Amino acid sequence: MKQRLALIGLAFLWLLPGGHPQQTAEDACSLHILVPGLKGAVGDKGQKGGVGRHGKVGPIGSKGIPCECSQLRKAIGEMDNQVTQLTTELKFIKNALPSPAAVAGVRETDSKIYLLVKEEKRYVDAQLSCQGRGGTLGMPKDEAANSLMAAYIAQAGLARVFIGINDLEREGTFVYADRSPMQTFSKWRSGEPNNAYDEEDCVEMVASGGWNDVACHVTMHFLCEFDKEHV
Repeated sequence: MKQRLALIGLAFLWLLPGGHPQQTAEDACSLHILVPGLKGAVGDKGQKGGVGRHGKVGPIGSKGIPCECSQLRKAIGEMDNQVTQLTTELKFIKNALPSPAAVAGVRETDSKIYLLVKEEKRYVDAQLSCQGRGGTLGMPKDEAANSLMAAYIAQAGLARVFIGINDLEREGTFVYADRSPMQTFSKWRSGEPNNAYDEEDCVEMVASGGWNDVACHVTMHFLCEFDKEHV
C-alpha cells in the first residue's frame, strides 16, 4: 500500500509546475482523454421519441393503358342495334304470332319478316289470319324472296303451303294478295297453272319453290309476310 502511495506521489509531482517542463493545455487534454474513467451506472431507459417527419412524396406513377374509345363506341353501337332488333322481334312475336306450337320460327330480310304457320286453313281464312296480325299471305315477287320461302318450307318439314297469289277476281289473271299485278317474275311448275276442274283459283308453293294453282277451299298450312316498317 505504501508503495502505491509513493508511485501516486511521484506522478503528482511530475505533473506539478517546476518538476519538469510544463505540459501545454493541449497535452493535458490529450492525457485526460486517453485515461479511461470508471464505468458509470446504467441509467433509466429514456422516453420513446415522437413520430418523425413524413418522408418525401414518391414519384408520379406511370400512366395506365389508353382507352380504346373508337373500339368501345363500335361495340356499344353494335349492341344498340342488336337490342333494337330484338325489341322489334319481341314486339312482333307478342302482337303477330299465333301459338308457339303453330310457328316454325321466323325468317327475315332487310325489309320483310316471314312467318310460317302450321295451322291448316282455307285460302281466305289464311289471308284473314295474316291480315289480323298486320301482314298478308307471303308474296314471292322475286327470286330471292321465292328461294327464302322455299327453304323455309323445306326446313319446317312441310310439303306445301298457301302463298299470296290468286285469280279470284278474273280467271287467268293472277295477282298478289295486295292486289298488285304479277309482272316479270313467276315460278310455275311445268303444266301450271291449269285450273283443273275449273276451280283452281288460289296458289300453293311446294318445298322445291315451284307454284301450283289449287282449289281455294282446301285447307293447308300457310306463310305470312310482314313489312318491317309496319311491325
